[in-house]
Amino acid sequence: MHAWEAIQKTLNHIEKHIGEEMQIEELAEIASLSLFYYQRLFTRLVKTSVRDYIKLRRLARAVVPLRDKKKNIIDIAMEYGFGSHETFTRAFKETYGITPSQYRDKPVSLQNFDKPDLLLGYIIIDEGVPLISEGLVLEMNRRFLDEPIRFLGVIGYYPFKYGKMVGERTGVDTVSEIWDRFFRELPDIPHISKGRLIGVSYHGDAPDGYSSYFIGAEVEKDKESHNFANWELPVREYVVCGFEAENNGQMMIGMGKAMKYTRFWLKEHDLIADGFFPEMYYQRTSGIAYVELWIPFKKREK
Repeated sequence: MHAWEAIQKTLNHIEKHIGEEMQIEELAEIASLSLFYYQRLFTRLVKTSVRDYIKLRRLARAVVPLRDKKKNIIDIAMEYGFGSHETFTRAFKETYGITPSQYRDKPVSLQNFDKPDLLLGYIIIDEGVPLISEGLVLEMNRRFLDEPIRFLGVIGYYPFKYGKMVGERTGVDTVSEIWDRFFRELPDIPHISKGRLIGVSYHGDAPDGYSSYFIGAEVEKDKESHNFANWELPVREYVVCGFEAENNGQMMIGMGKAMKYTRFWLKEHDLIADGFFPEMYYQRTSGIAYVELWIPFKKREK
């Protein structure tokens, strides 16, 4: 068994027994590792300590029933392994910046720490070969864009921590708020019917500690509008990671997986991302969304 497989085995166990009392010694035994080495390896691969990971996953799971006002907060706290209302409230506020009561009274989109699939950092696939990750199918391809694609939309900012991707960040999801603003403006944007949508993370003029985020709808290349921000996907070669999602929750999980795997895939091919990170969304009538992460790249300097 590879080291990452041993840690993945305990991640699966944690998820299955999320509301139960868990001892780190028990998890180390499941992984067939010493307590010291298990904790060290876990932190290295999951990017947080065992205790913090269990807390973050309990909170992520508790968010869903918390929206149901018929359920008592203390009952939810106990169900997901928190010993008291106070302990749950303190952990929730430290993680998301608001209390469970505030979230219930005024629900907002939250970023959660997702359960990792560690194989995404160890299994390399060829272009055009599907990779299955916990029910999602990822596919990598290189694609050369020979004509720019224009988009009109809105720009916002979100807090940025280097190395933290979707599924690794926690707090109020400000990117979701930008998407909400975009969809309110969309009827007034002169876009192509059933055209592509894009979300692009880049530095731009964002203040320190933040990243710029453009969201736009595809428009004809000669379409003019002074009421909306303009962004163009430039002519160049990209690494494209695509996947299908049945709902918004699965889409966010898929985006986190695509980001992590693309980072690993580029590294294994001696490449690095080059400056901006476009997410392309295709509108389908089937109810199944198709998403592509387009990554411009360059050769890694040696």
